[in-house]
This record gives sequence, structure tokens and C-alpha cells, in this order.
Amino acid sequence: MTNRTSAPGPVLSARALNRATLARQLLLRPAALPVKAAVEHLLGLQAQNVKPPYYALAARLEGFAPEQLSAPMADREVVRIVTLRSTIHTHTADDCLTLRPFVQAARDRELTHFRTGLAGVDLDRLAALTRDLVEAEPRTMKQLREALSAEWPGADPQSLAVAARCRLPLVQVTPRGLWGRSGQVALTTAEHWLGRPAQAPPAPETVVRRYLAAFGPASVKDLQTWAGLTRLREAFERLRPELLTFRDEQGTELFDLPDAPRPDPDTPAPPRFLPEFDNLLLSHADRTRVVPPALHGRAWQGNQAYRTLLVDGFLAGLWKLEEDTGAVVVELFGRLDKARREAVTGEAERMLRVLHPGPPRDIRFGTVVPR
Repeated sequence: MTNRTSAPGPVLSARALNRATLARQLLLRPAALPVKAAVEHLLGLQAQNVKPPYYALAARLEGFAPEQLSAPMADREVVRIVTLRSTIHTHTADDCLTLRPFVQAARDRELTHFRTGLAGVDLDRLAALTRDLVEAEPRTMKQLREALSAEWPGADPQSLAVAARCRLPLVQVTPRGLWGRSGQVALTTAEHWLGRPAQAPPAPETVVRRYLAAFGPASVKDLQTWAGLTRLREAFERLRPELLTFRDEQGTELFDLPDAPRPDPDTPAPPRFLPEFDNLLLSHADRTRVVPPALHGRAWQGNQAYRTLLVDGFLAGLWKLEEDTGAVVVELFGRLDKARREAVTGEAERMLRVLHPGPPRDIRFGTVVPR
């Protein structure tokens, strides 16, 4: 349960939280980090679609090129797997083998939503059969549905496939996920793909420290939102002697690592073009450190997330790359002065040079149509 009003420590404004989080998310200035080190520091990259991890790294790393992620993925040093919040993430191999066991309780809980379609199904047998199937050769979800339905013809085929994904750490094998060479989703177990067994889940305190290093300062509820887990307050309490405590403007207690960056709230924050589902916008219970209250829910429609533009560190618009013309279309929620429009244009040009080199493309501005 989140402490309010009585929480100790200095107050951090939304702007102070914004700058601290951007610094840890490598979004205040491009970081000179190898791709694997960045993926590890960020605790993975949202990867519901193939391209978002590349856009996420292009916004964060100095000198990034798409092959710098494709190569370690092809070499099985990073993988695509369902982990946090039941969504696909790109993780390092080490994190795949430890973070997936850490969130396994959430995957088990997810199965309860499919219990009607799994009536009479022995889940242990289903997991063993699935392992045999996907380790013999990678299988698509369609192939899994068909094979499992042959064993349990009375069960719901989609529920059977979801159960397989929940019970086993299934990774998407390459070429899926490679820049410009992606194929259909085919699955095998993480252990088979990586050639080593899953590890014991890390201690909750270890995950708290890593989360704060990438997303802090943060509340207990923030971390639980990021992980899709509950009952993590005890880990914070065990760490309390070594952590700093603050509170936000609503009185929610926030924890932080003593040596983590907390820049001056007036530190400049350059524009950044982020992909859909970027973890910056998904990893806190209270998103006002990035999303102004007036724009709550504007980066989403139903289950679809839009690509987002940050200006001065906060959500300021949406963007898209037109398939037919290749133009970048920037749709703003409000007006920008000349200097900020020029900065946005410059960042769009930089992003295009990194990910879509070639002849110059148009960069057009518009206004988001209110829903």
C-alpha cells in the first residue's frame, strides 16, 4: 500500500522526476554504451513489434546503427521473449534466463483468464509436450495450436497456445527481430536457443536496485506496474536503510539509489522520437513525470500505442513514417515556438540518418485531431 502525506523526505516536482528518469533512460544526451550494455541497463526494450527496439536505441545511443542490435540477436546474445506485463521484450540472454523466472508468477496468474478454454487440460503434460515440439524444431503459434488441439480436441486452441507460452520461456528465433530481414514468429525454449539452463530468479532486492537505476526515483506501485507483479513492498523495506526517500507532489513515497543521477530540473532535454510502447511511458503507475495530466491517454487508442515525441522531456506529440512517401509526419498536441520546431526537425533528421539513410525526406508538421 502506497504511503501518502506522511511519507518522509524532500518533495520532487514532476519536472525533477522527469529529468531524473530521462537521465537514467539515456534520453538527456546520447550515451556512449555498447548495445548489450544499454539493453541490460534498461532491463530490456519493449518489442511488441519488430522495429521499436531499434527506434528506442536510436533515441538513446551515440553512433547507433541497426546492425548493432541485429548482430547480437543473430548471435543469440539478445532475444525476444514474453516477460514484463505479458508483453514481448528484447532482453540480453542473461536477463532472459533470470527475469523470466522472476515474473513467472504473473504468467501463472495470466493463465486463470483462460481456464474455461483449458478445462480438462493437464498443464504439466502440455508443457512437456510443447517443449518436445519446439525443441525438435521452432514452431509457429499456428503449428502449436494444431499440435496441442490434436491432444486436447475439446479445449480452445488459442488457450492451449497461450498456456504453452505462459508455462515455458519461449523465445522468438531469428530472423524474426532482425532489421530489414524479419520473418514470421517461430518459437523454441530459451534454454534450447541459448544452449544453457534457466537460472534461479534474482532476489527481489536485486531487481529493485536495477529498476531504480533505470526508472527511479519510484514508488513501490511504480515497480509493480513495470513488472506486472504484486507484493514487492517488503523488498523495498529491506532496502530502506540503503536507499534515499522522497515524495512526489501528491505525497507518494519514492525510493532511490543514493548515487543515481538527479539532474537540476532546468537541465535541457532535447526532443526525442520514441517508438510505440516505449518503456519510458509504461513503467510507472503515475506517468505524469512524462505525460502531462492534460494529455493522459492521448498516446493510446484502445490497445494501440502511437509513436511519441518528447519536447522538453514531456509528451508533446505523435509521429509516423509514411510508407508511401517516407516522410516523417509530426502531429503536435500544442504549438511550438520556432526554436523548438527547428530542434524537432533536427532530431527527426538525425533519426532518419540512423535508421533510414538515403535521400533527404520531408518532415511535415500537423496537429493531433482531438478524440
